[in-house]
Amino acid sequence: MQFMGDNKFIPENNGKRQPNGLWLAEQYYQTYGKNMIHQEFAQYEERIAVGLCGEGSECFGYDDIVSMDHDFEAGFCMWLLPKDEEKVGFRLYRAYEKLPKEFMGISKKAQSFGGAGRRGVSTIPAFYERFTGNGGVPETLEQWLYTPEYALACAVNGRVFRDDLGEFSRIRAELKKGLPEDVRRKKIAARAALMAQAGQYNYLRCLRHGEKGAARMALFQFVQEGIAMVFLLNRRYMPYYKWSFRAMRELQILPDVGRRLEILLESREGERETAEEIEQICQMIILELKRQGLTGGNWDYLEPHAMEVMERISDGRLRNLHVMDGGA
Repeated sequence: MQFMGDNKFIPENNGKRQPNGLWLAEQYYQTYGKNMIHQEFAQYEERIAVGLCGEGSECFGYDDIVSMDHDFEAGFCMWLLPKDEEKVGFRLYRAYEKLPKEFMGISKKAQSFGGAGRRGVSTIPAFYERFTGNGGVPETLEQWLYTPEYALACAVNGRVFRDDLGEFSRIRAELKKGLPEDVRRKKIAARAALMAQAGQYNYLRCLRHGEKGAARMALFQFVQEGIAMVFLLNRRYMPYYKWSFRAMRELQILPDVGRRLEILLESREGERETAEEIEQICQMIILELKRQGLTGGNWDYLEPHAMEVMERISDGRLRNLHVMDGGA
């Protein structure tokens, strides 16, 4: 993925330009952090991985002027092996905290409840444990299935500035390979079944009952499951929901579905037009499922395709789960 953060600046509403988070973090490290590590921790210099990854729009390269209202600062992450952290972690933390609080006109903003601890010193296992639950790559298919995809997206985003030791990047590279194929198929089957239930079946049925609120909820679930489906078909981790449409614009497979889903959620078209759009989106999904060899049926309804995808899962434990169990 080419992040928006590859550009140096984000535009402000008044026409001025501010540095984006990824570029700002790397410049801050090059200006202050690199010298600090070299001068004060030379013995460990080649054992400290440095970069900016994890939570926050800047790690995805999606930050803009609105992002700067909280949890936005010039800062970077340093990742250590546990044995190195025991020896030098606290001193490294103290040295990092002494670096300038303002850089290129950006001052450290107040942190939100969930914003603390995103920058500075961490062990490599502690960083990955936040996202995978076990300090590294999920070890079983079940762990993969029930690890939230937005968390996996956070584990592999951003940029690594230096990693001579290579351990942080080794785990990152394994996670970047994506979901094991059986897990991907299980999630695809669940998304297909839920799209069929919410969009092709319950949307119009709720309207016939006069339950317009429930119909809108069914439409929302159809869109939500459709977004997840498109990411799975692209073999990509879906980020946190507020960035999902933004990230979909960068996908290579079914980009039109992403645009259609966004329009569908915003649309005030009539009920018939909405139902027709749902069907068109489902047919586009079915064609891609066939192209990827995940189903071979000619049904217009997504549910039987979901069952066929299930049958093509090799692992018996995953194949025997309920079709709508799509993990996290």
